[in-house]
Amino acid sequence: MSTRTVLLAGATGLVGGLILEALLADPTVSAVHALSRRPLPLQHPKLEVHVVDFSQLPALPPTDEVYLALGTTIKVAGSQAAFRAVDFEANLAVARAASARRVGLVSAAAANAKSAIFYNRVKGELEDALKAMDFTALVIAQPSLLLGSRAHLQQPRRLGEMIASPIARLFAPLLPGAYRPVSARAVARALVNTVPTANGLVVLTSDLLVKSDRH
Repeated sequence: MSTRTVLLAGATGLVGGLILEALLADPTVSAVHALSRRPLPLQHPKLEVHVVDFSQLPALPPTDEVYLALGTTIKVAGSQAAFRAVDFEANLAVARAASARRVGLVSAAAANAKSAIFYNRVKGELEDALKAMDFTALVIAQPSLLLGSRAHLQQPRRLGEMIASPIARLFAPLLPGAYRPVSARAVARALVNTVPTANGLVVLTSDLLVKSDRH
């Protein structure tokens, strides 16, 4: 694993930015190719940024692993169709275009293709689409409420998170394991640590992500 090359989509997001940080600090990673809609305010000897249109991806460099962390909200996207274009279509396009046989996905706790809730349904549809592909390893992180500051991301503060975070922290021990809040850093660390050696399908629910953060 001394010459691992990695592809990352979503480096400008909360978890994606922390995945990028972890990959650049990993001595077993020789190169990180970050796909982004805009240039990144970061330079590093191992980092190559590719500014792309996710609806018309160019040929991608050969890599060993791909991390899918693209995501938005319906409020930011402007419509359900625009949300789906990012959270489903763009992530799936990267997975299909990449040569990597090991994939890490940032999903959500209630992801379910049959859910009546649009957000959860889209997340579940993406999981199912990736499961149908022939990967050596597919690692799906399903965090519940993400804890972590978005101030440096130049993103609007999310009212739901502002209200829910203090409550969730207080009542976390009483919540079902899969719905416990988890730090974004723990999600990033768990994916980066699991993807390189995983085999088959691995699902990391919020309780597992929280537990891994304690070790």
